Amino acid sequence: MLDSTISFLKNKYNINDKVFDLCNQALIDIKNEFEYYDNIKEYNQIKVLNAFQEERISDSHFTNSSGYGYGDIGRDALDKVYAKVFNCESAIVRPHFVNGTHAIGAALFGNLRPNDTMLSVCGTPYDTLHNIIGLGDNKNLGSLKEYGINYKQLDLNQDGKIDLNLVKDTILKDKSIKLIHIQRSTGYGWRKSLLISDIKEVINIVKSINPNIICFVDNCYGEFIDKLEPTEVGADLIAGSLIKNIGGGIAPTGGYIAGKKKYVDQAAYRLTVPGIGGECGSTFGIMRLLYQGLFFAPHVSIEALKGAIFCSRIMELAGFEVLPKYSDKRSDIIQAIKFNNKDMLINFCKGIQAGSPIDSFVECEPWDMPGYEDQVIMAAGAFIQGSSIELSADAPIREPYIAYLQGGLTFEHAKIGILIALSKILTY
Repeated sequence: MLDSTISFLKNKYNINDKVFDLCNQALIDIKNEFEYYDNIKEYNQIKVLNAFQEERISDSHFTNSSGYGYGDIGRDALDKVYAKVFNCESAIVRPHFVNGTHAIGAALFGNLRPNDTMLSVCGTPYDTLHNIIGLGDNKNLGSLKEYGINYKQLDLNQDGKIDLNLVKDTILKDKSIKLIHIQRSTGYGWRKSLLISDIKEVINIVKSINPNIICFVDNCYGEFIDKLEPTEVGADLIAGSLIKNIGGGIAPTGGYIAGKKKYVDQAAYRLTVPGIGGECGSTFGIMRLLYQGLFFAPHVSIEALKGAIFCSRIMELAGFEVLPKYSDKRSDIIQAIKFNNKDMLINFCKGIQAGSPIDSFVECEPWDMPGYEDQVIMAAGAFIQGSSIELSADAPIREPYIAYLQGGLTFEHAKIGILIALSKILTY
């Protein structure tokens, strides 16, 4: 870092010399990792560019439909662009999905029927899916369980990998299994994200036993971190959020579902109603933002990933346990830091908030957040509310007090935010 940059940070943010020493060492250590992911970024940028060109996107697609939204050419063309990017049959991309959980829920409700069984092969899914499945104590919410859909889960093995033999045995014994749920990202777990090669391996086993089982992947936080996406290694259906990787920090809201047409269509009937599906839905004049966000997404996703790699190394140098390590191959943008101390966890998140462009003057506190079983602290001074492709950090307030950092529209901002957060806790 330039002396003038260091001086500015010292004067404005009270970052001490010890933090800069750790920063300089971390930047040296992670240089080769950045080069590896820059090559992936370039490949995916070309992939997205080609999809735009093949669909002949023009400014006529930046539509502003109202009412029913019939014949919205911008909306329908964007679906085709997404399908090309994911190398699959079909996609539905809509601002009407309120978050990634909503898109995942539509995919599950659309493709499961009474007496079917959903099998999670990655242990307990992300917290906000619990009420969808029917794992929580809340009653009469219209969960899958209430509709007579069964649920089983298989925990990961000691290495944090899918237990392939257990998956095979379970499918052979239970003929009611209709859908396999694979969570690519770590969620609020202490494990590495699943690599595309891991996802391919489990899908191959499932399909070798019963090709009719739907292999569904929760793709949140994972887009453009690899040259391949789950649909390119056999996944039948994937879903994600536009205010994570694939929205590029520009999409103001929304989600997507992509995969085989028959499964995407069924999911679309749960977004709207049976018989209408994706044929309706006005787009409120935001189509240019959705296109532009997708175009930026390969670059922004890797910028966020670089922030996570830097965070991993500097926090490890500072004496904290981190997962993944800076040199581990990754499949999402999330970095976990284990504090084993409630106050330290909270102060780290407050440091990320202080390093934000929006609401930097606000101190975040743990609170009871809808969809979560524990109190959660969320640091997110973002241009788009809740956008986790922008620099953010959150954590359930439970032992061993792990913070999950993600996002950063630019690496430079992620680095500054992390330096401020580390300065907040070095006195502990």
